[in-house]
Amino acid sequence: MGVSNNVVGLALAMVSGAFIGASFILKKKGLRRAGKSGTRAGVGGYTYLLEPLWWAGMITMLLGEVANFVAYVFAPAVLVTPLGALSIIVSSVLAHFMLKERLQRLGVLGCLSCIVGSVVIVIHAPEEHSPTSVQEIWDLATQPAFLTYAGSTLVLVIALVLHFEPRYGQTNILIYLGICSLMGSLTVVSIKAIGIAIKLTLEGISQIDYPQTWLFVTVAVVCVVSQLNYLNKALDTFNTAIVSPIYYVMFTTLTIVASAIMFKDWSGQSISSIVSEFCGLLTILSGTVLLHTAREQEIASASASGVAWQVDTASAISWCISIGTDDLLKNVEEDYFVALQSSA
Repeated sequence: MGVSNNVVGLALAMVSGAFIGASFILKKKGLRRAGKSGTRAGVGGYTYLLEPLWWAGMITMLLGEVANFVAYVFAPAVLVTPLGALSIIVSSVLAHFMLKERLQRLGVLGCLSCIVGSVVIVIHAPEEHSPTSVQEIWDLATQPAFLTYAGSTLVLVIALVLHFEPRYGQTNILIYLGICSLMGSLTVVSIKAIGIAIKLTLEGISQIDYPQTWLFVTVAVVCVVSQLNYLNKALDTFNTAIVSPIYYVMFTTLTIVASAIMFKDWSGQSISSIVSEFCGLLTILSGTVLLHTAREQEIASASASGVAWQVDTASAISWCISIGTDDLLKNVEEDYFVALQSSA
């Protein structure tokens, strides 16, 4: 007896989650190495492009995304999408052992809340109505509701990039990940259009001559490049165990919203299903707050436990932090070593 399509889709989705989760760790280690020999990605550097370990993480992520894309061919979205949470678990566990980024109990609870909320939303999400041509997707994309969403997304991205990133990018994780997630919601629409075009073309119904096909390709390329750029900045600036779940939560939420607006997914749904989706969203938001709280407590605890004062003859005051883990030693080099020159 042959293997069912659902089993194949399940296996591919699990492999995808493992690959994507591991890619966060490889890319982070590559970013660290690159930061020691050049300008960090978090402050606008691109030295990581010369780091083989970062490229290993990039290739691993691409393989994971390909596996995830193919999984949707064999299994329904309700089975594949929730397994994206596996990447969070994999990256958090690997970060704990390989990057020495400790995830405290409050952070674990936040991760669990994010995962549970995301799963609840996906379970109660309506069945997807698959378009049969690129032209049909274009008609959906040009309806007033989605044009309003797309326009609002672009305005928010521009505001985040031009106003908020220079001021708060190094201290607020939501800036970088907000840009990634907003662009990601548009990426999903474009990738779906491209996938349908490829599928129909392979079936003998060519979509290559349609200008909409190439427009979707252009949008996908621009959005993906933007996502990668700001995801690298987030990974280089913040703890991987915090980046992974927040990015998953924001990306999943915005993708569901974009899909609901464009494809009218909530049309005809029962009240109970809609309420369940909102409850899932509230659970996600609660988990995000817990993750931020865990991050702040970690920094406060590290600062309070290892600060020693040294005063030299020139009246220079240095703050030195002595911490045993490699990850927090990075914070000594980048965040907690401050020299204050007095004028006395």
